[in-house]
Amino acid sequence: MKKSIRLSIGFLVVITMLSVLAGCSSGKRETLTVYNWADYIDESVLRQFEKEYGARVIYETFSTNEDMYVKLKSGGAGYDVVFPSDYMIERMIKEDMLVKIDMDNIDNYKYIDDTFKNLSFDPHNEYSVPYLWGTLGILYDEEVVTEPVDSWNILWDEKYKGQILMLDSQRDSIGVALKKLGFGLNAENVEQLELAKQELIKQKPLVMAYIVDEVKDMMIGREAALAVVWSGEAMEVMTEAGGGFKYVVPKEGSNIWFDNMVICKNTKNKELAEKFINFMIRPEIAFKNTDYIEYSTPNTGAMEMLDEELRNNEVAYPSERIIENCEIFLDPGDFLKEYDRVWTEFKAH
Repeated sequence: MKKSIRLSIGFLVVITMLSVLAGCSSGKRETLTVYNWADYIDESVLRQFEKEYGARVIYETFSTNEDMYVKLKSGGAGYDVVFPSDYMIERMIKEDMLVKIDMDNIDNYKYIDDTFKNLSFDPHNEYSVPYLWGTLGILYDEEVVTEPVDSWNILWDEKYKGQILMLDSQRDSIGVALKKLGFGLNAENVEQLELAKQELIKQKPLVMAYIVDEVKDMMIGREAALAVVWSGEAMEVMTEAGGGFKYVVPKEGSNIWFDNMVICKNTKNKELAEKFINFMIRPEIAFKNTDYIEYSTPNTGAMEMLDEELRNNEVAYPSERIIENCEIFLDPGDFLKEYDRVWTEFKAH
């Protein structure tokens, strides 16, 4: 009798396991494919989303907006949610690469500060939801650079030959040269771009490397004295190094940038994508991300959770005076070919 009961129970266990496996293989667990900047999320929130929504997240990363754009344009993996910057969002909207987000499904949008809404790249808040933001500036080692740093000119100072890190990013590095010369970040003038190229060529022998993701570790290791970085990278270095570094937005002005979440036109699961975006701007989730990577949040609920010292930190949350002296990158449209040409010629020099 006991043997037959055991056999029956064993049979039921096997049937149950087969049913579970069949359910998994039948595709009942929805999949979301997310494409984000490298080291730009607390990955524990991905596991939390999977658990809450019974979904599977495939997560991949990119280094620059241009890398991301080329991957999507060339028909790369079918991404659902992507995290581009302002000017790239503008371009993707123009090229019909995105779908409008149903804001009725984004309840947590109420936590996005009005400062980050109705911006030039998405004036009606139809295609994107803010994620993080910041500025572009100079991070420097106070032990090596003892003079005041307030201008882009210091990146052309022979004294720091071999101790300067520049971004391997077309818009950012060309933008630095344009601002140094007193031009706008969104110059659509061939002569101005040519002058910016010549400035970058002149600077090239002084530069240790043109990098993106490696800048943080190199500065913490004090391999360089000066680096062009995004403000969030500066915050990470200053925190991890425990002091000895400063960050400045030069007096000539710089870039203020916004990274937003968008949904690709070829998404296979728009409903799940909208759930993910709404989840990501839930205050406690937004706080987890900004606390982990130290970039600035546009989320009022998350801001309330930050300690007062961080809320008052001008690197992360710059004053109105600094912001007013910054520009948002715009999509140059057909003039982009001139930026591409200048960058290619500079890199080949």
